[in-house]
Amino acid sequence: MKVMTARDAKNHFGEFLDTSRREPVVITKNDRPVGIMISIEDAAETLLPEFLLDKEPGYDGWLFEKVSATMRRIETGQTQILEQDEAMSSLRARVNARLAAKVA
Repeated sequence: MKVMTARDAKNHFGEFLDTSRREPVVITKNDRPVGIMISIEDAAETLLPEFLLDKEPGYDGWLFEKVSATMRRIETGQTQILEQDEAMSSLRARVNARLAAKVA
């Protein structure tokens, strides 16, 4: 993963864009990470599009109920919390399956 200062990203914007198409670029300011730039193709493979889309009326209530139900299942031992690596692996498999279904 490439790291660029905000000043370098501004002064070399073309290079910044080209690099972000190949790999994520972390932007720093005063030696602290403040942002990240990824390609639109990489973003499509994440949950970012869901965050950027307009939400249906009632979505927040639906999400609250889903999270509450999950917390109740965890508390009663009906499900478990996954470690990050396992959760990300599961998420990647679900995204890949969804993408494969769209292609088919």
